[in-house]
Amino acid sequence: MFWSGTSFDEEDLKPGTGKFKDASKLYTNVDRINDEDLKRWVCKSKMIQWDYKNITKRKGVLLRLK
Repeated sequence: MFWSGTSFDEEDLKPGTGKFKDASKLYTNVDRINDEDLKRWVCKSKMIQWDYKNITKRKGVLLRLK
């Protein structure tokens, strides 16, 4: 699961509950893991982040961190 996964614009990542910007990919077998996808998603997770720390101060409004 990636906390900012819905912001990655990746078809294979499925959104979570909708309350946060999380998305994930479920693998049922190790052979199905695509290394290139994982590398790309980890790279995007470093670049695309949201300010969950101050979500209560902003009354549920998420702002993207730079």
